[in-house]
Amino acid sequence: MARPETVKHLAIQAPDPWRALTKFTAARIALGRAGGSWRTETLLDFRLAHARARDAVRKNFQWDAVEAELGRAGIATGHLATDATDRQTFLQRPDLGRRLSADSRQWLESNRPAWGRRDLAILVSDGLSALAAERQAVPVLARLWRILGEAGWRCFPVFIVPFARVKLQDEVGGMLAARHALMLLGERPGLGSPDSLGAYFTYHPRAERSDADRNCVSNIREEGLPPAEAAERLARLLLESEQRKISGVALKVDRRQMLPP
Repeated sequence: MARPETVKHLAIQAPDPWRALTKFTAARIALGRAGGSWRTETLLDFRLAHARARDAVRKNFQWDAVEAELGRAGIATGHLATDATDRQTFLQRPDLGRRLSADSRQWLESNRPAWGRRDLAILVSDGLSALAAERQAVPVLARLWRILGEAGWRCFPVFIVPFARVKLQDEVGGMLAARHALMLLGERPGLGSPDSLGAYFTYHPRAERSDADRNCVSNIREEGLPPAEAAERLARLLLESEQRKISGVALKVDRRQMLPP
């Protein structure tokens, strides 16, 4: 009867030809393996990234800190609320994050005459990553506010709205009769990008607007599209939108115009 094989073969790992590409991307490539499995280092890194993404989704939004930073930048603010009253409800009921609470609607109605007609209503929300709103919103707005101000735009106070979805900008912009509405909120975290901010804007916002009527600038973070560049890009898009009186899929802008000056 044959004896069981007792010789253990040592695994000799050849250099991964993709290793040189890792300096160009944060994607998980050239990870190597131990036999047929991930290396321990790779597995632990993946679990850490997954934990950070979960934490970003469930983190409580420190909206008062964002409000204070905007104040130091000379930007007036207001506070609104949606029908989602807590984070768990917001995650389970997306529809509640798409509409204002009754008190917030009344507050907007009462303040609208004093504000008058303006060009842009800006909303900031935690969305699906409070970390993104806390880190990226103020640097984006500080630069964007200056650029649009120099272009003669008049903006409403920046409305900070916890537990909001993108569609809320249509209700707020429509109530204020704003020419444009812009929403900054945390994007759904990826494995490696728990602090990515998204920016969505609509020309002539109103309730019947759909996703096709919106433009989006995404992946706003230092490792993606840095906040300063995002502000420049948003400014160019908004100015183009105003000039052509359109937004969304109808707004075709030469990609060369989106490059940093």
